[in-house]
Amino acid sequence: MTLYFIGHNFRYECEAVMKLFFPARSFEFALEDTPAENSGDSALLSRKVYSGMADLRAVCRVGGKTSERSEKIPLNVKDYEHACELTLCRLMFLCLKEITGISPAWGVLTGVRPVKLVTGLLKSGLSEDEIYSKMSEYYVTKEKTALCLETAKNQESCLKGLDLMSASLYVSIPFCPSRCAYCSFVSQTVESFKKLIPEYVGRLCDEIRFIGEKFSESGLKLDAVYFGGGTPTAIPADDLDKIMRTVSSEFDLSHLREYTVEAGRPDTIDEEKLNVILSNGGRRISVNPQTLQNGVLEKIGRRHTAEDFLRAYEIAEKAGFDSINVDLIAGLPGDDLRGFCKTLEKIISLGPGNITVHTLSIKRAADMMHSDGFEVSPDETAKMVEHTNSSLMAAGYRPYYLYRQKNQLSNLENVGWAKDGKEGIYNINMMEEVQTVIAAGAGGSTKIVAGPGRISRLYNPKYPLEYIKRFDETVIKRKAEAFERINEAVGNGALNRV
Repeated sequence: MTLYFIGHNFRYECEAVMKLFFPARSFEFALEDTPAENSGDSALLSRKVYSGMADLRAVCRVGGKTSERSEKIPLNVKDYEHACELTLCRLMFLCLKEITGISPAWGVLTGVRPVKLVTGLLKSGLSEDEIYSKMSEYYVTKEKTALCLETAKNQESCLKGLDLMSASLYVSIPFCPSRCAYCSFVSQTVESFKKLIPEYVGRLCDEIRFIGEKFSESGLKLDAVYFGGGTPTAIPADDLDKIMRTVSSEFDLSHLREYTVEAGRPDTIDEEKLNVILSNGGRRISVNPQTLQNGVLEKIGRRHTAEDFLRAYEIAEKAGFDSINVDLIAGLPGDDLRGFCKTLEKIISLGPGNITVHTLSIKRAADMMHSDGFEVSPDETAKMVEHTNSSLMAAGYRPYYLYRQKNQLSNLENVGWAKDGKEGIYNINMMEEVQTVIAAGAGGSTKIVAGPGRISRLYNPKYPLEYIKRFDETVIKRKAEAFERINEAVGNGALNRV
């Protein structure tokens, strides 16, 4: 399929909207050209200017069907370029909706953070009715707008408690017992990289010490700690203890509002590791089965059963954590609505403080993209998500953070649900981009919030071996640069002001 752009080059957003309807197709692009009538599937998106107006037109041809839409906007309209881009996307959306019969629930919104948009509208003084009207301009359904509004409201108490001189620490442990078929993270299997782990842990502790020193010099307060990966509990208990003890020795934890460790895979959880987490200050963990259907678990490459999850959850609950999060995925290969509903019903009966429901995102780097027998049903997935929302609301859970990814089935979303008082502070601060997050470890992304629209990022090397080899020349150098930016923001009084 070819996208033809005449009078503009709004490639990124136009391609993103096209992918809502054809996620698995590849596209070619042409500027200042017009397709012939018999040139195959195409989308012509043109902007022609005359008499003080921009004439915007979309013509889509797919599978022998054609649809055309047009609209004029004045040249002096506010944010003219953005208005043109949005209008062309809307016109193309309507054409493709007519041709395919598909109506994506999030409309032309392709960004990761729709709640951030709604929060901004609330801050600007718009009423809920006005927000529904505004979101309808993007063709977002009332149901998704309601979900965004509810999420924004539930975030309010956590965001009010945000100290402007605070920051969070993310610690990356990019190792897993096995690689899941849907995974596109840079995590390595423990078996393959066993010899590398001690050296990685040593370097990670060195970076944490460097961050702790600079953190203290900057006068920052540590708000939240989050151990992610990978699966932090995939490494030996002694190594996990060494990393966590380094955090507690290098940082003042007296201002800490939350300390989370993604225990994640049930086959990595035992009493020794849970005691390590608790003894070092971790009070919130994740135990993530993704599904309780054993056939699905086997198909996606998980080395545990539903029974293993129930065992791990029981010992975690008895250990005395303040909150346990459970992750599920809607749309896994081999799962169906009945199986998903059974999984959800069982998880709700356990009563965890948090339940996070992801919609399967099919990434190019995932193994399932290169294997046969991994067919999934977008329609079935949409029903799973719909059932999730109604069931969790009825069980007393409320949405507290929401984000979207590319290539999610049915253009859906990931939602964190929580009981009152069990919201994940780090998740909210990170997803709404209201707080500086300093990341340690391979694949870590440090995000510096230095005022409205001023968010900068510095990345650690992706892979553990690369992280070790380039530690002095890259990792420490970039952290020093990060703190130069942080100190500048602190000096300007702009840190975490959005």
